[in-house]
Amino acid sequence: MPFSLPAKSSIISSRYTYILVLLASLSIALAYSRVQLYKNSILEITIAHSTATMSTPSHLKSLSRTPVYFLSIGGPNFMENTNHPAYAKMAEVGREITTKVKPKAIVVFSAHWQDGPNTIKINTAEQTDIIYDFYGFPPHYYEYEFPNKGSPEVAEKVIEKLEGAGIEVERVKRGLDHGVWAGFIVAFDPKKNPLNVPIVQVSLYNNEDTDQHYRMGQALQSLRDEGILIVGAGMTVHNLRDFRATRGTGSTMPYAFSFDEALKEAATSKPEERQAKMLALMKRGDARQAHPTLDHILPMHVAAGAAGADLGKLLWTLPEGTLGWGQYRFGEVVTS
Repeated sequence: MPFSLPAKSSIISSRYTYILVLLASLSIALAYSRVQLYKNSILEITIAHSTATMSTPSHLKSLSRTPVYFLSIGGPNFMENTNHPAYAKMAEVGREITTKVKPKAIVVFSAHWQDGPNTIKINTAEQTDIIYDFYGFPPHYYEYEFPNKGSPEVAEKVIEKLEGAGIEVERVKRGLDHGVWAGFIVAFDPKKNPLNVPIVQVSLYNNEDTDQHYRMGQALQSLRDEGILIVGAGMTVHNLRDFRATRGTGSTMPYAFSFDEALKEAATSKPEERQAKMLALMKRGDARQAHPTLDHILPMHVAAGAAGADLGKLLWTLPEGTLGWGQYRFGEVVTS
């Protein structure tokens, strides 16, 4: 068969098809490279975001968390001792809480509620009456009122945290004892500085294991991420035996100064050292003089445990007679 050249139109068509295929191939390659570039960019952003989140959680968490307080409350007569320096300081802390901290609820531990050696009780009722758990005061002391309400919802959050740490908890209906309301009525004057948020009281253990109380505080620290304020209510020094013996002398016992200073050193130490220092605190020679029984210092151990990685700060103190009026805050107050 004789050889013949392809028609001119066929050559043009083939070249045209070739060019189209070439262009399509280049477009696919370009599109693929852009997709890969986009994926890499997204991956880099994700990694950067994850790294930033992982590298600064404690800082961000600290800023968003409520602080923790330990308040030296005093006895029922404190409510009427308006000229005492601690009265004004208590009211000052109360205003800080209502105007700057602005918690959604308060979980409080008082020196006047201890349960079993390995069991904790918690008020889960919303409506209760305050408890007049003191004796020998003028009749009008038993007519005081402190408007408050509990929160079953917040109580269940506390129970979840405690049980998650292996702590046995019993639900009860119980009003606030004077270890809470006699001080709160000064800090949160119902007419001048009402609190207007639920208060859930939790018992202490009925033992003198300070580290067990510290660990209970640790179990509850994440409540602070939910706007819940944790408060320990007791006294930094509390010796009623010597108080009765030295009443009217005007002198302050040496242990009131020495233990108050030792407590400051332990409570304001580095967070990673605080637990060991708080444990060692009660092994001091003056510890049993400052606290013949530990009920008034145990709430401080709970508060220190709940502080987590936050530093403690002594807001104010006054060793007086056989008492100590220290007020502490763990963590900073961040205003919006």
